[in-house]
Amino acid sequence: MREVKIRPESPNDILTIQTVNTAAFGQPNEAQLVNKLRENATHFIPELSLVALMNNEIVGHILLTTNKIVDATGNEVESLSLAPMAVAPFLQKKGIGSQLVQHAIEKAKQLGYHSIIVLGHEKYYPKFGFKPASTFGIKAPFEVPDDVFMALELTTDALKNVAGMVHYPHEFMEV
Repeated sequence: MREVKIRPESPNDILTIQTVNTAAFGQPNEAQLVNKLRENATHFIPELSLVALMNNEIVGHILLTTNKIVDATGNEVESLSLAPMAVAPFLQKKGIGSQLVQHAIEKAKQLGYHSIIVLGHEKYYPKFGFKPASTFGIKAPFEVPDDVFMALELTTDALKNVAGMVHYPHEFMEV
């Protein structure tokens, strides 16, 4: 396997990121989501839109944006949403996605974030420390199996006293 480099996206990467997301998911919804989230200055964090490169070609992308976990009394705690994460189909299952996830987790920690929420494969994300969000009393705003809606604490006990419903940026509901 050739060396993979990971860096934040640049404006010149946008079309290639669209292409990678569309190819990885077999349809354009995730690419459209990335484009819409990029335009939302409240939730988009440029340092957490990362690309994976092999031979200076973008072969993967991961995006973390902010969300809120809101409890029954309206108290809010900021968290991150991991979505989407895409790798070019011909390079899937070669560790590029894992490198993107690990790099994104480390970068989120460096930037001072405390937790990440993901709706993803129940056998993939636990290897990075994700647990069912219900373990923390955190719920999705839509029907979803418990084992695919997960949370990760980036700092010790970050979700210990946090419970409630995840409020995603409105762009998630538009695609």
